[in-house]
Amino acid sequence: MPFTPDMRRKVDQIRDYLYGGGYPDPLSNAEQLSFLFFFYMIEGIDAANLRQSRATGRDYTSLFAGDWALRNPLNAPAKGVETIPRDRIRWSSWANAMSGEQLVNFVRDEVFPFFAGIGDAYGMSFMAQARLAIDEPTVLTQVVTLVNELRLEEADPDTKGDLFEHVLRQIKQAGELGQFRTPRHIIRAIVDLVDPKIGETVYDPAAGTAGFLVAAYEHIRLANSSANGREVAELEGKTFERGYGDRLNQAQWRTLQTETFYGNDVDPKMVSLASMNLALRGLPDVRILKRNVLTTSFDRQAKAERGLPLEGYDVILANPPFSGRLDRDRIVDDVKIGTSTATELLFIKYMIDNLKPDGRCGVVVPEGVLFGSTGAHKELRRMLMQNNRVEAVLSLPGGVFQPYSGVKTSVLVFAKGGRTERVMFLHASNDGFKLDANHDQPIEVDDLPGLIAAFNSRDEMWADWQGRDASSPWTENWWFATAEAIEREDWNLSASRYRPESREAAVHRDPRELLEELQEDVEAILGDIQALGAEMRGEAV
Repeated sequence: MPFTPDMRRKVDQIRDYLYGGGYPDPLSNAEQLSFLFFFYMIEGIDAANLRQSRATGRDYTSLFAGDWALRNPLNAPAKGVETIPRDRIRWSSWANAMSGEQLVNFVRDEVFPFFAGIGDAYGMSFMAQARLAIDEPTVLTQVVTLVNELRLEEADPDTKGDLFEHVLRQIKQAGELGQFRTPRHIIRAIVDLVDPKIGETVYDPAAGTAGFLVAAYEHIRLANSSANGREVAELEGKTFERGYGDRLNQAQWRTLQTETFYGNDVDPKMVSLASMNLALRGLPDVRILKRNVLTTSFDRQAKAERGLPLEGYDVILANPPFSGRLDRDRIVDDVKIGTSTATELLFIKYMIDNLKPDGRCGVVVPEGVLFGSTGAHKELRRMLMQNNRVEAVLSLPGGVFQPYSGVKTSVLVFAKGGRTERVMFLHASNDGFKLDANHDQPIEVDDLPGLIAAFNSRDEMWADWQGRDASSPWTENWWFATAEAIEREDWNLSASRYRPESREAAVHRDPRELLEELQEDVEAILGDIQALGAEMRGEAV
């Protein structure tokens, strides 16, 4: 069953009920809705596990077997009764039989504590700190009724995932989740550039709602699908191809579901949302840890205890928080780059260190990372160029993170180890959406597919670049620079610095491109001014 207009309407109704009922925070609402989805679905998962255990002879005890000690006497079926069968915690038991104040009391004081209590033992660590926030009786009753009407048990994992993405999209539109949620078409483009494969480990150290992990999962499935195992799906007004993964064998599916995806986030709400996003898509065993990688480090024993790869990851995909600063004393030694406290630099250093040899990374970076003039900026870029292989820099349009941020960004694609010989620069003027204050209206013009195709044929493109007529205008939106040229520019990795120019080409260039380059120049100048000011004040940069 696909994600239908009726399901979309019901999700929008839930949002409207919450907003109109006095719950205006879309982030909290999404988290609360994820808990309700979980309560609904875990009953079906438990029943399926019981059926499987009977068919295979394996031991399995239902989550709802035994008795539950009531936390609130008001929830007792009779005066003096202190326990109830755990079977009463099932969604179908209370969601269809309770309403109003009785529903609020039971969900708040029994259902949430029940799942928080069994937590880690059943792979539900994201429930540990869960609490009911929708405590207005009429609103909770309405929301539970609408969740019931979604009939989630009839939906396949992709449909459930699309439904939840629609919930998350409301957060983006409300402008409350800018640093966490990257537009999904941008995520898919980055995943296509890095190309994770079956058998590789995939990691997002700042997972947010797990958008990169979900996209990597879909990318791997599509790459392992037959012609008959593919379909066209739609999300956020854009179509894309989705695969069933019908060429994967049972062992590969097990690896994909239990030994491929890893992530963490500092925000417990993000951990909950990411865990639900993955569980809805058939990945309930992927654990997203609550962790700040810049202030905590794991040794081999700690990694082993948490089931993490000991030697690093094959693929890292991320849009980490940037333009932030950390207390220098809290930064772990592993991620330090000079004396910088800039999170965008520390995250990249962390990613380099946590890749396996030849592991690949695709990361969104603010433009300042590419041309910043502080010692830490230059050292990081030198490290990337001389000790690793920078494959490409994809310059994104200035408005891709609207409505919550106008910062100019690029995507840095690199592999660990070796030495960079040349860098391919890719310039996107359009990403398939109108570059206005909302950035949510699809348009036909989209540079990303062509740029991805050029990157995937970069050896041939390099030959074309070398054989070009330097006196003729260069009209492609990709070009190259050698490591020697980049070193002469203080390791500057800004795409505009190496764009081939000619009078004819300059006359016909898109004014938005010129404005972006002007913005880059202004940011570079401001960075120099800030660095100079810090030096005059005797501060380390």
